[in-house]
Amino acid sequence: MTQAQSSDSNIPKTDFHLLEDSEEADNHTLDSTATRLSLQFQLNDTFLGQRIDQVAALVWNDYSREKLKQWLKDGHLRVDDQIVKPKYKCEGTELLTLDVELEAQTTSQPENIPLNIVYEDDDIIIINKPVGMVVHPGAGNSSGTLVNALLFHYPKSVELARAGLVHRIDKDTSGLLVVAKNLEAQFALSKQLEEKSVYRVYDAVVYGNIIAGGTIDEPIKRHPVDRVKMTVLPGGKDAVTHYNVKERFQHFTRVQARLETGRTHQIRVHFSYIGYALVGDPVYMPRVRVPAGASELLNETLRGFRRQALHAVQLGLQHPKTGKEMMFEAPWPEDFSELVNVLRSENAAY
Repeated sequence: MTQAQSSDSNIPKTDFHLLEDSEEADNHTLDSTATRLSLQFQLNDTFLGQRIDQVAALVWNDYSREKLKQWLKDGHLRVDDQIVKPKYKCEGTELLTLDVELEAQTTSQPENIPLNIVYEDDDIIIINKPVGMVVHPGAGNSSGTLVNALLFHYPKSVELARAGLVHRIDKDTSGLLVVAKNLEAQFALSKQLEEKSVYRVYDAVVYGNIIAGGTIDEPIKRHPVDRVKMTVLPGGKDAVTHYNVKERFQHFTRVQARLETGRTHQIRVHFSYIGYALVGDPVYMPRVRVPAGASELLNETLRGFRRQALHAVQLGLQHPKTGKEMMFEAPWPEDFSELVNVLRSENAAY
């Protein structure tokens, strides 16, 4: 276990361990037996007249209503050992039985890719994702993703949609994300995200001088012409970003942004929209802007910074099983730290 360092004195040190092709990783790969759920519940007259899909969602509220409805349709969830439709009205005397072997939810292949684990228990994994790692397989990215790594280190994650992922961060954004290790945790975390109770904070370096913090409340949707981009447009999904100024430089600002919602490219789109695009962003600021009078070092640093200057620095959530409030922090990666240090030195030179 190594002690990770941060360039920001406001961020405390965080313990990490690297999970790779080690004895620990081998132990994770041994248990590949499918998980079987075998549960029973005896109804009483308080459930009289209620639909079985609604009752099941109350009785087994660790699982999503959609999943329970599917199990009803497939005959894994029975009423007095009979297959019934989701609209079946309960009499209040039935015995509910859930007996299902969880099936594979992905065809992606496991790959031995190291993971930086910030925290782990039986229900969740907090990962510090490196720059360059795609979170989920897609067009042009069928391997080398976080999902491939999870399937190797945690074989049972094959039973979960997206291998337990409940949110994503962009390929070239670094930092924290939470992964569920079982169905109950995945549903509980998804609910927290839907209720906007997950605390997600990012550090970013933007072009220009932002005077004070604020809130950007602008809808985001896919760009009508350039399908690679997202954009602010009426009719888009609600998107809210709160931000504070952390450091001001001669021609740049380091901001800390907190997501209230989690739209694709949200921080990148919002700051570009208000005129402060992220340094290095290849989509929303494709041309490098070097300020007049910049030193050779700053010139080289800006031209060499080939990804958006964005890092998921803090993640707060309620533990899906214990209910305990948890907060995690991750130090800046080397390139982000170097960029900030160069800007600080440039500032001191004026």
